[in-house]
Order: sequence, then C-alpha cells, then structure tokens
Amino acid sequence: MTYPELKGILAAVVTPFDADGKVDFAGIERQAEFIIGNGVHGVVSAGSTGEFATLSVDEQKAVNKAYIEAAHAHGGLAVAGTGALSTAEAIELTAAAKEDGADAVMIVPPFYDALSFDELLAHYKAISEAVDIQIMYYNMPGVTGVDLTPDQFARLGRETNVTCFKDTGGDNTKMATILFEHDDDIKAFNGWDTYTFQGLALGAEAGVWGGASFMPALAAELYQAVAVEKDLVRGRELWERINPICVWLEEPNYAAAIKAGVSLAGVDAGSTRPPIQPVGQEQRDELAALLREAGVEVKGQ
Repeated sequence: MTYPELKGILAAVVTPFDADGKVDFAGIERQAEFIIGNGVHGVVSAGSTGEFATLSVDEQKAVNKAYIEAAHAHGGLAVAGTGALSTAEAIELTAAAKEDGADAVMIVPPFYDALSFDELLAHYKAISEAVDIQIMYYNMPGVTGVDLTPDQFARLGRETNVTCFKDTGGDNTKMATILFEHDDDIKAFNGWDTYTFQGLALGAEAGVWGGASFMPALAAELYQAVAVEKDLVRGRELWERINPICVWLEEPNYAAAIKAGVSLAGVDAGSTRPPIQPVGQEQRDELAALLREAGVEVKGQ
C-alpha cells in the first residue's frame, strides 16, 4: 500500500477541555483552523501534548476522529496518537483511526514495563498485521525505558508498518546516523522542541512540534527557510527568536505549557486534567513576554 507522505511541521496538539473537564469538540475545530490556517502542515493528536494518558479509550478515539476531520477540512495532514499499554488496545485505537481516515498513526511503546527489542518488535508487528496504516514510532526513551540503536530503528522500519519516528530522545548523533545511513528503512523526524533547527538542518523531512500549536506562522516560516529554501542564515535569524520560547517550554509541565501558549494565542483550550496542573500566572506572563519578543501577537492574558 502507498501511504500519504509526511512532511513539514506537524503540530503536536492539545486536547481542549470545557469547564466541566469534558472534551471540547468545538475547541478541536478552532485549534485545527488556527494551526493549519497559519501555515503548519498538519496535526498529531492524542500524544503527550494531548494528555492521552488521561483520556478513556472512547475519548481517545473521539479526539482523534475530530482532529482528523478538522485537519482534512483545512487541507492538513492528520496523524492520530494510538499508543496504549497493551497490544490489543493499541490495535483497537489504530483500527478506529484508520476507519476515520487518519494519514498515519503515532504509537509510543507501552511505557510501564520497559520492553526488550524482541517484545517491542512483536508489538509493532502485531499492530501492522492487524491494520494496514503507516506508523510513526514515538521515540521517548526517558518515559518508555526503550532506547533503540540505529540498526534497531532500521529493522523496525523494514519489518513493520513503521515508516518514520518522532525523536524525543535528544541524541542528535544517533539521529544523524539514521538520517544518513538508514533513510531507506525509516525516516527520522525531530520531536524535541529545542532541537527543531538542528533536526531540520540535518535533513529531517518533518518535525513534530508542540510549540507550532501557538506560533504556527513562525514555525512554518522556519521550515520554509531551513528545509525548503536551505537558507541557514535566515533560519538562524528565526531560531534566535524561537529558541528562548522552546527553552522555556522545558520548565513547566509540557502539556500545561502548550495550553498556556494556545490560550495566549487566542485559541484557549481550557485547563489540563488532574493530576496535571495549569501553569501559574507568573509563568504565563513569562511566556507572553517571550512571544512578544519573538514578534508573535498575544491575544490572551
């Protein structure tokens, strides 16, 4: 099967909640319209930024479906997060995402008991055999305890439907090795905000970026400069403005920080779900100041 090509900036999106803590589906439409309407190429829903661990299975399916429909309506790509603690549940979520029209799914390895490579390979093979859809492997060793070698990444790409991986491992040397030596087996996408410039400069064809949810025009401009026009001078100028924001995002809880960002951008998505707490006003003010310094319009307080 030929899969849709994943390229560009893919925003790691929040899950909007209303005042009662329920999923705000109208808020999903607002997020997609704002993000894709300002130049970002697509969305990745129900990942870490989307607080997927706090969603029920039915909620995760519904959030993915809503983002798929909204992203496609605005001309963007839709990658659905279908990670789960069991293979059976991951298959269930993945099948639903395919039925709803996702361009791909993103699957994090089960993250309670760290898997051996053989166990991990069996997990992704089972999903691939059950559902014919391309998979973005979510590489997050700090959470999953699974840290693959370049050769293991390549084997995962050869033997399953994994076509690419979102790298939230932060090892630029490993990423470069995969980009230069294993690109025929698996595509390496940057997934760590502070490494976005480096990842694109190395040749990554895409970046999964939470910050793109609240500064989409600036994120799209960086991609155009570095990945498309190969203008590293312009890219460095843009990154000098963006980098302080990305550094700040590492201080609070990440999902809460992105929700503060979208609120300041004028597309509020409500609060986080407990036990995650929203960022305080002092931190919101810090982020607002950084956005203004970067030339991003601040509409919320």
